[in-house]
Amino acid sequence: MQIFVDTVEEYISQIPEERRDAFRKLLETVDENLPTGFQQTMQYGMVTWVVPLELYPAGYHCAKDMPLPFISVASQKNFIAFYNSGIYADQKILDWFVAEFPKHSKKTLDMGKSCIRFKKVEDIIYDLLGELCQKISVNEWIAIYENNYKK
Repeated sequence: MQIFVDTVEEYISQIPEERRDAFRKLLETVDENLPTGFQQTMQYGMVTWVVPLELYPAGYHCAKDMPLPFISVASQKNFIAFYNSGIYADQKILDWFVAEFPKHSKKTLDMGKSCIRFKKVEDIIYDLLGELCQKISVNEWIAIYENNYKK
């Protein structure tokens, strides 16, 4: 399920009703825990927190006029996806998350490079995702991005 809309509220309104409360709680978890400077927007059909162009005018290397993405949350066909670029870009953070996950969930970690998938809303580990959000500041994310991706 790919939803393309202009606002977060429009996006939420198109999510299946049984997922909406959990999705809103996930957005609140990110908002409450993300360091100052990131901005919530819609990007690539997902709710995304970015480094605004005012703070990083170079933009995203894939599209220079777009703000640098950091975290995205999406309601896909069979799961809710939580994308964190820091997990993909920083091995220490990935190792920390993989080690912490079993302390917060009895489920097997369902994860891609930067995507953590939750097939059931009751399996979302808000507290651990909140901690993950706190791990990288805007300036740290810019430095990691420039070091790893900007050529």
